[in-house]
Amino acid sequence: MKASRIAAAGAVAGVAVLAVSTPCFAHVTVQPEGEAAKGGYAVVGFKVPNERDNASTTKVEVTFPTDHPLASVMPQPVEGWDIKVSKSTLDKPLEMHGEKINEAVSKVTWTAKGDGIEPGFFQKFPVSVGSLPEDADELVFKALQTYSNKEVVRWIEVPQEGQEEPDNPAPVLTLSEAAEDGHSHGASEDGKATDDAASAEDASTETSAASDEGDSGGTDTTARVLGVVGIVVGAAGVAYGVLAGRRRSTV
Repeated sequence: MKASRIAAAGAVAGVAVLAVSTPCFAHVTVQPEGEAAKGGYAVVGFKVPNERDNASTTKVEVTFPTDHPLASVMPQPVEGWDIKVSKSTLDKPLEMHGEKINEAVSKVTWTAKGDGIEPGFFQKFPVSVGSLPEDADELVFKALQTYSNKEVVRWIEVPQEGQEEPDNPAPVLTLSEAAEDGHSHGASEDGKATDDAASAEDASTETSAASDEGDSGGTDTTARVLGVVGIVVGAAGVAYGVLAGRRRSTV
């Protein structure tokens, strides 16, 4: 009886050890920095973890949606990586700022100059995108992850609502509703919103500094006035003392 209990306990312990030692696989994902509102612009980051303990990630290829093409795609430079932006001709031209766009970005490829993403690390690849579609709730970006041992992991399976997550899900960007005024408050195409915010902050800082200088100047002036008054009062006191002494000596 004791032997069977010991055996059962050993089996449970073995299962527990296996459960703990089984790695939790992460996926290539995409998330907005702030908000990705319909009809607006946004900065999104593709997060690429290294899932191997014996190889580094040396190349990442992200395919952009063709059902909702994005006319403006601008990757942010990433230290240690070369970036290539590929475009393709559109079957149906897009209209952007009153102009017709006949091509759009179809793929962005990041290639490591050195070791790339080493085991135990991840890397983010930021991209400014827009304008986001107004007639979609999400955008699917399919990705290929290449390792230094030539292994390629294809993150291309589209998750389906109500079903289990696939083994290699594609990155999906969820879009939020546009603001009530019809404008997105995310990143603008040329970063003007960010620049305006920075200018406002600088102006506020300058105003505060000027105010501080004014307060400091006022304090200095007051101190000088009080100093002069003190000198005058002191001199008057000395004069009064001298006159009083003369009167006493005369008497």
